[in-house]
Amino acid sequence: MNVFNLSQVAADRQQQDRSYLEFLRVPSMSAGIYFLPAGGTDPQRPHTQDEVYYTIKGRGSIRVGSQDRAVKTGDFILVLTLLVFFAPAESS
Repeated sequence: MNVFNLSQVAADRQQQDRSYLEFLRVPSMSAGIYFLPAGGTDPQRPHTQDEVYYTIKGRGSIRVGSQDRAVKTGDFILVLTLLVFFAPAESS
C-alpha cells in the first residue's frame, strides 16, 4: 500500500523547483502534482494516455481541441495546482 500526503508532495515539488513532480508510478498508472503560476501557460502537448486533472487550488481555463472551459476550486486564488493521473503510466 502506498500513502501520499498532498501537502508533502506539494512541498517536495516546490523544493525541487519543478512544475511537475511524479509521486506514483506502477505499471497501470502514474500520478503527479503539477503547478502553474498565476498567468502561466501550460506548455504540454496532448498525451497518448487518458488523463484526469483535479484542480486542488486556484482557477484558470483549459483548452481541449478548440473548446475552452473555466476550471476552479473556490473562486479567487491566483495559482493553479493540479493533481494528475495517467493510465497506463505516462511514457516519455
